[in-house]
Amino acid sequence: MRTAPTILHLDMDAFFAQAEQASKPSLRGKAVVVGGLGPRGVVATASYEARVFGVHSAMPMAQARRLAPNAAYLVPRFGFYRSISEQVMELLRALSPLVEPLSLDEAFVDLEAGGAAWDESSARLAGARLRADIRAVTGLTGSVGLAASKMLAKIASEQAKPDGLVLIEPGTERALLGPLPVRTLPGVGPATGDHLRRAGIHTVDELAEAGEAELVRLLGKAHGQALHAMALAHDERPVVAEREAKSVSVEDTYDVDIHDRLRVGLEVQRLADRCVQRLRGSGLSGRTIVLKVRRYDFSTLTRSETLRGPTDDPAVVREAAARLLDSVDTTGGVRLLGVGVSGLADYTQEDLFAQAAGAGAQDTGEEPAGPSAPAAAPQDTAPVERHWPAGHDVTHAEHGHGWVQGSGVGRVTVRFETPGSKPGRVRTFRVDDPALQPADPLPLVRRGVADPAAEPPAVPSSAAACSAAAPFAGGGEAGGRD
Repeated sequence: MRTAPTILHLDMDAFFAQAEQASKPSLRGKAVVVGGLGPRGVVATASYEARVFGVHSAMPMAQARRLAPNAAYLVPRFGFYRSISEQVMELLRALSPLVEPLSLDEAFVDLEAGGAAWDESSARLAGARLRADIRAVTGLTGSVGLAASKMLAKIASEQAKPDGLVLIEPGTERALLGPLPVRTLPGVGPATGDHLRRAGIHTVDELAEAGEAELVRLLGKAHGQALHAMALAHDERPVVAEREAKSVSVEDTYDVDIHDRLRVGLEVQRLADRCVQRLRGSGLSGRTIVLKVRRYDFSTLTRSETLRGPTDDPAVVREAAARLLDSVDTTGGVRLLGVGVSGLADYTQEDLFAQAAGAGAQDTGEEPAGPSAPAAAPQDTAPVERHWPAGHDVTHAEHGHGWVQGSGVGRVTVRFETPGSKPGRVRTFRVDDPALQPADPLPLVRRGVADPAAEPPAVPSSAAACSAAAPFAGGGEAGGRD
């Protein structure tokens, strides 16, 4: 059993919101909420300033707007976040070959395996250097936890938030864990937590005192034994360098239920193509096609079909998804659709093309036409109005780089500023203004360029952020804590 605190857990602070604040000088120190902005959207991340008002991840966006009506509400820029994440993960891999990413903004590192740390003082030094390197490379902050196990390192990073470092000294683990709620432990979700609460078990100390036999009786052998060991601060899980993806999927939630069966079919085909793009981007193929349908009454159905071998052919995936849709009753409307591929492999079986209808046709990569595809639009049809998502980057022929503050009734409002500038001016244009075009995000940290007028993409100070975040420890990206 490891005794030195050489397991590191990094968690970037309110990652999506912090990245938006760093790239938009006018939003620094302000409440920022990132997520789906439609009527059914949910919060992906809230800045610490927004959490003061009670906004947190996974909250319905409509509720967030009621709690913080003056916050900035932005559509996620996942490509931008992924590029920052790659920079952070590269810094982690420089410390050790054993890096276990959990999400874009979170990872475990075995410092001992890379020779970066072997005792308390060297681990603390490695953690401090990592935090400094992350700020230098990305302009952002991350919180670091150091301990002798993954469970304790994650608890330590949570205590370090925001922008801090906590090391759990050997011999203090039981005292630290004892008063914490049982939900702190890995594997204790809402259902298990409620089950334990009904049994009179609220804290980790009470979990340990209950004994292994009682926990096995309450939760089953595997779960009960694992939780009892963790309550005693025993966690032998190793840091695993490669976490193989089990599936690749995409899904969309619709602001208004889709009732038209043809439209549902076209949406499924579009999602199938997006799924294949993601599959190919990862260099993978898969055998099992999965369709997910959430109906108007929130009932969720999944259907799957397993092929003879793995494929990354969009025609094959489209055809399989269409067959699966045929077995689903969409009467009453559909609010969510998803297409996924599982049974992943890193090769394809070429003869699977025969499973697709019209196997002799060449795939063009374009959106598939439905069975009743409309004729080509006449030349004098008005062009489709361009869409300008809030928070996304644009460039103007005269005013330069900026980002969309909002759009509607034929107008789009843009604030012109860059990560290294002062807060910029706001201007409004027609949505079809030819001088205004979508743009790629700018890097948060410019290297080798001297700009005396530039300001660093600073985030709120640790002290200020701590006071704002204290009541809401444990909030985070959808599906996790940040």
